[in-house]
Amino acid sequence: MTDTDFLFQQSAHTGVITFNRPHARNALTYGMYEALAEVCGRIHDSTLPLRSLIITGAGDKAFAAGTDISQFRKLGSADDALEYERTMDRVMGALESLPIPTVAAIRGACTGGGAAIAACCDLRIASDDIRYGFPIARTLGNCLSSDNLSRQVELLGAARTRELLLTARLIEHEEALSIGLVSEISADPIKRAHELCERMNEHAPLTLAASKEGLRRLREQAANVESDDLIVACYTSDDFREGIEAFLGKRKPQWNGH
Repeated sequence: MTDTDFLFQQSAHTGVITFNRPHARNALTYGMYEALAEVCGRIHDSTLPLRSLIITGAGDKAFAAGTDISQFRKLGSADDALEYERTMDRVMGALESLPIPTVAAIRGACTGGGAAIAACCDLRIASDDIRYGFPIARTLGNCLSSDNLSRQVELLGAARTRELLLTARLIEHEEALSIGLVSEISADPIKRAHELCERMNEHAPLTLAASKEGLRRLREQAANVESDDLIVACYTSDDFREGIEAFLGKRKPQWNGH
């Protein structure tokens, strides 16, 4: 990660995180995930006193188009695969469990790891070019952890989550609004996110924190499912290697089911 890949600013009681790799559709490096976890940690231990947090992506093409695919070349074993997903669960868990309201301000692509981050936020405001989903069945050949699956089921419902993963299609703005994936469609998502945060900053902090934590606990009860075997099967497969190289080589992958 370069010093400018991940930006953090604070305005009054609201913090703003910006994924700043517009040339790569804000694809997330391991360093960017760790920087997100570090900001969340500072909020949790009160060394960063905020009342709300906005997460967005630089430019107008993407919120974040998942993990930078070149980083997946480093995954060579079952332990590597499990460590990667453990890291993702740790980062997403740190964001989801924040005691303050979080708002994802979304433009363009919000896929893979970007979609997982947006799902951890309390509210999502999007422009009309949003494309949300996990097209991994046609791109990489990996899978979601049980925690990330349960967040999608909570957000989208089991039937729609199943359909999205199997068809690898992306949700666009009319559907996103109609199913409650996003709270609003806005021509200026970051401006609208600031307006919402200003309102929520005036609300009782303990009520907001208790409401968030109660809902998180309800979701977590349904997510207590083992998925290590599924992660290892996908991430150590020939198909996953093929997916990585095909993506980076800008060609269609040739799956063999092994």
